[in-house]
Amino acid sequence: MNAPSVFLMGSGEIAVPSFERLVDFDAIEVVGIATQPDRPVGRKKVLTPTPVGRWAGERGLDTFKPLSVNSEEFLSVIRGLAPDILLVASFGQILKRDLLETPSIAPVNIHASILPRHRGASPIAAAILAGDGKTGVSFMRMDEGLDTGPVYRIFELEIGLMNAAELESALGDLAAERVEEMVLEVASGEAVPREQDHSAATLTKKIRKSDGAVDWISPADLLARMVRAYHPWPGAFFFIDTPKRRMRITITAAEPAEQRSGDVSAEPGVTLDADDAWIVACGDGALAIRRLIPEGGREMSAAEFLRGRPEVERGFRAGRFPKGD
Repeated sequence: MNAPSVFLMGSGEIAVPSFERLVDFDAIEVVGIATQPDRPVGRKKVLTPTPVGRWAGERGLDTFKPLSVNSEEFLSVIRGLAPDILLVASFGQILKRDLLETPSIAPVNIHASILPRHRGASPIAAAILAGDGKTGVSFMRMDEGLDTGPVYRIFELEIGLMNAAELESALGDLAAERVEEMVLEVASGEAVPREQDHSAATLTKKIRKSDGAVDWISPADLLARMVRAYHPWPGAFFFIDTPKRRMRITITAAEPAEQRSGDVSAEPGVTLDADDAWIVACGDGALAIRRLIPEGGREMSAAEFLRGRPEVERGFRAGRFPKGD
């Protein structure tokens, strides 16, 4: 058969390794790339491309950046290119029926979970938060539901102690290792999708900034997973009152710690030790903070931060996030 033609649609970092492989693969013809429009980022609102947009720019590849992929204008573009396969990875817009019906063979999505577990917008963070031992990438045929389509194949990966950024990178590499064979198998009809077990489905939601707020009433093991799940954004954070101001602390590395006999208090939020690690009592157990970012500062070890904060000692209370802040 002739080389199948593929139109790529992606925005997130996880899509970049697969797209990189496909544009350099002679057995597949990439006929176009679409990503989300550039967005203002940071306090200065600098207009910034998506990771896919940045990669495409570095490669000198043209990209479409439609405000809506379901617009008649964009649909006419896709129909004109007449791809065999529409390949989607971490795109960020809902694809409606008219667009899903444009490829002659199939619309295919690379989803970062073991479907039907963790459908939706934040499967990587959800897998870490849930304490899952493994996750993976699912190559699925898209339908109008939210990650409900039948699955071609799933490739699994052990999570270990990876944070969200590390896990996204690992899953992106895993998808890239398989994307060429999967596109060819879908194009040839060798890959046959199988219906998901919808009764076993779980759904994730879009992460909000406030989701990273640390509530010390939570168990230490859950807070340690939060630190990994929400790195780098929104970060697991709390506030402390210093002699000069109220300061936000973002935790970048932490683990559960044993509370010792003689601790001044097991009340959640109370500092139990402030030496090599900043150990804070939780609703169940204690959290040993190893690395952090103080508001307005750089990332540092907890020990380095504590040397400059003599007020943080045994009995010091770490604040809770106020709702609506």
